[in-house]
Amino acid sequence: MAAPPLPPETAAPPRDPAPPGPAPAPPRRVPRRAPWRARLNPYLLLVPALVPIAVGLGYPLVRQFLLSFQEYGLAQQFGRPAEWVGLRNYTELLSDPYVWGVIGRSVAFCLVNAGLTMAVGVGLAVLMSKVGRAARITLQVGMLLAWGTPVLATLTVWQWLFDSQYGVVNWVLAGPLGLAEFRGHSWIIEPASFYLVATVIVVWMSVPFVVFTTYAALLQVPAECVEAAQLDGAGAWQRFRHLSVPLIKPVLLIAALLQVIWDLRVFTQIHVLQKAGAPTRETHLLGTYVYSLSREFSMAGAMATVMLVLTLCLTGFYIRRMLREEEL
Repeated sequence: MAAPPLPPETAAPPRDPAPPGPAPAPPRRVPRRAPWRARLNPYLLLVPALVPIAVGLGYPLVRQFLLSFQEYGLAQQFGRPAEWVGLRNYTELLSDPYVWGVIGRSVAFCLVNAGLTMAVGVGLAVLMSKVGRAARITLQVGMLLAWGTPVLATLTVWQWLFDSQYGVVNWVLAGPLGLAEFRGHSWIIEPASFYLVATVIVVWMSVPFVVFTTYAALLQVPAECVEAAQLDGAGAWQRFRHLSVPLIKPVLLIAALLQVIWDLRVFTQIHVLQKAGAPTRETHLLGTYVYSLSREFSMAGAMATVMLVLTLCLTGFYIRRMLREEEL
């Protein structure tokens, strides 16, 4: 016999259809790694550029580093074997108070000149972006002439400007300004005025690079952002400080890094002024001091290595900042 049907109240209620779930994701394809030859191709393309750099820079650096641990002078130039002396050259240099004075003067000269160059260069770049076309072209031509003039020609002009007998600077100070003590004043005899003249020359020759670099970066600041900040009531200084500077900060860091390197190893300007009659011992910087040790190759190599380490220490901050900017 068939079982009796269940009463209506005890019958199981019909189930609601299950809601449609998300479609299953397609199987993820694992990318295949390129063969090692394909991964090596980009590095092979760098070889033509790396080989000249390694030969032109790497060999002199290695040679300089090895010479700094040897006794190498004029006798070794004529065939006498070089004697390995270890850290003796470094010990003699770093135990000499005069060397520390040269290092201190070089660092102070570098920081002052780099700071002045950046301040004047950024100011002229902002001015160039605000003036009319005729004034802008005049500034650009003037700075190109200052930048493109050979160093020795520029130094000759500045020596005549600061000449004790016929210089325009002494004539202006003693004549129209009435400062009689500057009549016949020699600017390169005293170390303080010597570094003042050197600072003027170095900044004059370095400013055009900062101006053109900063001006090119300022042209990339979006005009819409500047107009929005102006509509919000931001003044010219506020727009420059809070809008333009953050956008061009990578360019400013690179320019400042190059200025620190160039001003720390400045040589030609100091050497020419010394030859014009300045006391060399009181006006030596790292570049000219290394040159004065040219007959003692091992000592010169040790001093040049110290100079290289000092340059890396001073530029380490900027390098870390640039690497951090790239990671963001």
